[in-house]
Amino acid sequence: MAALLAVLGGLAVFAAFPPISFAPSAPVGVALLTAALWGSRARRGVGLGFVSGVAFFLPLLSWMTVIGQDAWVLLALWCGAWSMLIGLITALGSRLPGAPVWIASGWVLAEALRGREPWGGFPWGSLSFSQADAALADWAAVAGTPVVTFVVALIGASLTALAVALTASRYRAALAFALTLVAAVALAPLLGPLATPPASAGEATIAIVQGGTPQTGMGAMDVRQAVLDNHIGQTLDLASAIDSGEVAAPDFVLWPENSSDLDPFADPAVADAITATARAVGVPILVGVVTTVPDNPSQVWNAGIVWDPERGPSAMYVKTRPVPFGEFIPFREQLAPIVGRFDRIPRDFAAGTTPGNLDIGGVAVGNVICFEIAYGDVVEAVVDGGAQVITVQTNNATYQGTAQPEQQLQIERMRATETGRTVLVAATSGISAVIAPDRVITHRIDEGDTGWLVVDVPLVEEPTWATAYGRAAEWVIVLFALVAIGWSLAARLARDRGRVDSPATSTSA
Repeated sequence: MAALLAVLGGLAVFAAFPPISFAPSAPVGVALLTAALWGSRARRGVGLGFVSGVAFFLPLLSWMTVIGQDAWVLLALWCGAWSMLIGLITALGSRLPGAPVWIASGWVLAEALRGREPWGGFPWGSLSFSQADAALADWAAVAGTPVVTFVVALIGASLTALAVALTASRYRAALAFALTLVAAVALAPLLGPLATPPASAGEATIAIVQGGTPQTGMGAMDVRQAVLDNHIGQTLDLASAIDSGEVAAPDFVLWPENSSDLDPFADPAVADAITATARAVGVPILVGVVTTVPDNPSQVWNAGIVWDPERGPSAMYVKTRPVPFGEFIPFREQLAPIVGRFDRIPRDFAAGTTPGNLDIGGVAVGNVICFEIAYGDVVEAVVDGGAQVITVQTNNATYQGTAQPEQQLQIERMRATETGRTVLVAATSGISAVIAPDRVITHRIDEGDTGWLVVDVPLVEEPTWATAYGRAAEWVIVLFALVAIGWSLAARLARDRGRVDSPATSTSA
């Protein structure tokens, strides 16, 4: 029965994410896993935590089958392994006073580790990312997405604790758990607006181009010239609309990641074509390029380059979190002979070293590239650097037709609330979008469509409470989890010592 509850818990958490997107099922999933482990031994917690984690990550990451069945299963098993820590702390914490607090802290600890280790981690699937359509998401502005995870898990664990207390006729404890539930839900929409700064630096007009890719899946970028031509064509169409007065001239144009996989520094014809396009539209273009690392031809950069109509390429942001096994291959020498598809990544992507703070057309832009939006420290860094608006250059053509683009869009919506800034997403084949700080998608170009958007967006200079203090909140919660482990171990040692001492006491009497 406990194993079934653990599996159902994992599946319920999955149902909170796209393609189902029923946010309330996330705390229900936590409640089911908590019920499966309430009062259990640590070993059982570890085992059922893994079972629940795999039941969650296998369907969540099903889009990885585009890369390969083995890649999908291995990544799901790896991510599920971190849930062993959740199971351990749930089993231990359920024996402590105030159990829901300790259990919820375990979820934050597991996500903090999974999102950082190894090779930079993989934070996809954070409980917080399931809440973009729920009022609980406002906690992101208050104290960051780790606190959203904490609150979701706190609600789920409190549901189970409430049921246990009522069953045992512990009505005072039941009242405390019920009040916890009410506070967690009710405070979010009250505190969120207080934590979010108003627009303070006027507006900017920004254009987004989605040119489309002739192919999708693993071969999405095999036709690089066609992808570049598509984005040039859409931008020239935008230039005609500006010239005719149909739309106002933007401050800059945002192209997606991989909009030019042809290296403009190696091919003068590519550089000339981008320059001519920038001159036609009359403003800088933030171009997503793949370019060889200077003085190191064995590596490349995934970069966003500000392409000025007159000066050509100027400021550049290099992706700081390349994807392991997607953009660089750990243990390449050992793995390449047995995994043939690694031939599609003949050169490793090198990581950049500075945040994506760019001045484009007088706008202080914080740029992140694709999966980087899932890494809280990457987004926090550009806000710390003065970003007034967040741009995301992404290429999801590989995963078109799967749940991955919608899952990423949910993350982008959470970052809009967390930072209090408009998030603008440019994707090669979709989903391109403009997301307001309240997570509302004001403009969107769907998967498979092509076109452009010109939008006026507010510029924000002040931080949210989350971007000012959120890091501290995460570490405090992590400390709670460590205290729970230490407290439980100390209590067990005390019990074991009592069992050893009691016979001796009886004999001497």
